[in-house]
Amino acid sequence: MKTQRFYALGALLIASLISCSEPPPTFHGKTNPTRLSEWGLFERSSANLTPTKFNMVYRPANQLFSDYAQKLRTIWIPQGLQAQLVGDELTYPVGTIVSKTFFYPTDSSGLLQRKEEVIAESIDLSANKLIETRLLVKRSSGWEAFPYVWNPEGTEAFLRVAGSSKAINLRGEGSNSEFVYFVPNKNQCAGCHVTAHPDGEMHPLGAVAKQLSGSFTYPDNVNNSQLDEMVARGWLDSDADIQTPPSWLDPSETLADRALAYLSMNCGHCHNPNGAADTSNLILTGQHEQPVNMGVCKPPVAAGGGAGDRLYSIVPGHPAESILIYRMQSAEPDEMMPELGRALVHERGVDLISQWIVSLAGSCS
Repeated sequence: MKTQRFYALGALLIASLISCSEPPPTFHGKTNPTRLSEWGLFERSSANLTPTKFNMVYRPANQLFSDYAQKLRTIWIPQGLQAQLVGDELTYPVGTIVSKTFFYPTDSSGLLQRKEEVIAESIDLSANKLIETRLLVKRSSGWEAFPYVWNPEGTEAFLRVAGSSKAINLRGEGSNSEFVYFVPNKNQCAGCHVTAHPDGEMHPLGAVAKQLSGSFTYPDNVNNSQLDEMVARGWLDSDADIQTPPSWLDPSETLADRALAYLSMNCGHCHNPNGAADTSNLILTGQHEQPVNMGVCKPPVAAGGGAGDRLYSIVPGHPAESILIYRMQSAEPDEMMPELGRALVHERGVDLISQWIVSLAGSCS
């Protein structure tokens, strides 16, 4: 590892810096706090919501689309504990807290704006509206999910085990998008965070080794591998040699790699050999053995009306005839894919997958 000789010194320096400031977050092993502030993950001033220095802000190589919401993601591991890296699997210790805060930019009038996701280390409350913060907490019994919904003033977020909803009007690119934003309930969180894993337990999707293996260029221009950062903090012994997956946002990657990266992050948590959609035989994680396994000329198993009268999941050269595009373009609850996590159509995602389908050779005749 290139910077291994600096890690011990770096870990000591980080520990000394954060030990002289605010107290560390609080791990609640048995109780479920009503208020987000009881976890001690953030500092909130009148101007900003900022993760404490004990947290590591991260961004996965590929991001899940969530109705154009911006996201601030953090990981915290209690002092003295470490995650274990076995192969390319990252196992977190009991006490770990992974957070994801959803928010929307606002204009000078306070109206919500539609923008593609950008990197955030802190949230400027004068220019953004807080919506929710989701926690994944590693307890002795495994991971547990806790959705917290911010009050209208943005001063506190409260636990909503049954989920919540909020009418939202987004402005951007010359048009408005009115929709109902849904905060998932605790059981729905498991729908995405459990299905991709054969052990049947909940796991973080973005905070896995491959997604953290890439560099994270922060607004202050500090560029570092996120796994290296974990080593520097003493949270990991070694980051090994893990290949960073292609990013669907990276124009230097091939069209096929970008398309498969997008499908893997947005659809692969269900469409995998161990997922909730395993009976469909549609594999969208990049682990398919034959083109038909990822949908090329594959007839639907049980799509019903969700097929839109189309015959195959993917028709090479013809996105408009492909069930995959039909379901990505739909906002109807019984048709749209993914089923959870969005109410709007991700136009940029549809465009990317459509271009990829156009590039595919062959026919389904």
